[in-house]
Amino acid sequence: MDIKITKMKRETPVDFQAAKRIIEGYRLPDFGKATIREVVAISTQLEEETGVEFIHMEMGVPGLPAAQVGIDAEIKALQSGIASIYPNINGIPEVKKEASRFIKAFIDVDVSPDGCVPVTGSMQGTYASFLTASQCTPGKDTILFIDPGFPVQKQQISVIGCNYVSFDVYEYRGEKLRAKLETMLSTGKIAALIYSNPNNPAWFCLTEEELKVIGELANKYDVIVIEDLAYFAMDFRKDLGTPFKTPYQPSVAHYTDNYILQISGSKAFSYAGQRIGVTAISNKLYHRAYEGLTRRYGGGTFGTVYSHRILYALSSGTSHSAQYALAAMFKAASDGAFDFISEVKEYGRRAGRLKKIFTDYGFEIVYDHDLDEPIADGFYFTIAYPGMTGGELMEELIYYGISAISLSTTGSDQQGLRACTSFIKEHQYDLLEKRLQLFKKNHS
Repeated sequence: MDIKITKMKRETPVDFQAAKRIIEGYRLPDFGKATIREVVAISTQLEEETGVEFIHMEMGVPGLPAAQVGIDAEIKALQSGIASIYPNINGIPEVKKEASRFIKAFIDVDVSPDGCVPVTGSMQGTYASFLTASQCTPGKDTILFIDPGFPVQKQQISVIGCNYVSFDVYEYRGEKLRAKLETMLSTGKIAALIYSNPNNPAWFCLTEEELKVIGELANKYDVIVIEDLAYFAMDFRKDLGTPFKTPYQPSVAHYTDNYILQISGSKAFSYAGQRIGVTAISNKLYHRAYEGLTRRYGGGTFGTVYSHRILYALSSGTSHSAQYALAAMFKAASDGAFDFISEVKEYGRRAGRLKKIFTDYGFEIVYDHDLDEPIADGFYFTIAYPGMTGGELMEELIYYGISAISLSTTGSDQQGLRACTSFIKEHQYDLLEKRLQLFKKNHS
């Protein structure tokens, strides 16, 4: 390990002056609020300039090969000539049918193929959902985030120009969630609420009881629930990977008809590069007309406005060939021929090893329980170090060649970092241990 002696009179793997210069060059008023892309850029620039290998834990990018069944189907589709043809804005029949079947197979919920709309990843799915939901009812112009959550979704809200409110669910698990949501939904201003399950960044999973509370209150206050299932069935404490058999992926769809599910091909199928996913709109919501949508567009239902107005304006459809890939992956999974869960369990194995190394050297896991049950090992985990804010820890770890993002950017009130397991290479476990040994020595 290339150790430098910094002006701070302690050893760090990355030259202190170089790191400070590059960080300051980005002119960030608060480094703890740096975006994921900014942290990636800083760590990559430092790696190139200093030659010190970084342990990249900042970017939630799949670290496994893409599902071969999807690749084969997409190649076949391209060879058939579909690249020259615009796809139907509603999606090709194959992906709509197989999405509906996949949802039945793994969530045990009936969503018509009509309501299964392909999108260019869940990013576009949530953006279009925010737009449509915030236009439905005059006076309901605010999105509620059950945080922590994916930082870019709030950036989407800023781009759209509508309002949002949020709260850190850390202190409101279980039955406490009901009172907190009642306080916020009773204002009458909330058009939709959003959360991810499993959670990005904390990897906790809302329980069936909590989802029931959300569903009941969505019914009471006529609020649309946007359930982000980017990490579909990746609670590895349960066997969620057998189609048409319990246990199923927990979902608010069991407790309300006011829901939109975002199902992504990026993580579960490692198909991130093709930007493909499905927005699944409940049968009732899809066919519901709203005063605000009628005023703005002259008619239509939630589902038709979502597809024919919003998505049409955003991208005029979704990659034709990628829809065939997603249809094939959905079909193979529902047929039981493609065990996608077994493949992504690698993230859980990585998390278990990484969490042990961090805790062995004085770090703590911030979100460590789902009520009385220890949190699962998975794609993300959260870490803190006694006496340091999240921003301070994020910057300090840069000098040790370790990059992650601060929880403050995710809407969390806790002090710590989100760490992603996807890019970890086999040799980096020993490298991480050596660097954290030095970190502990310098902070004892």
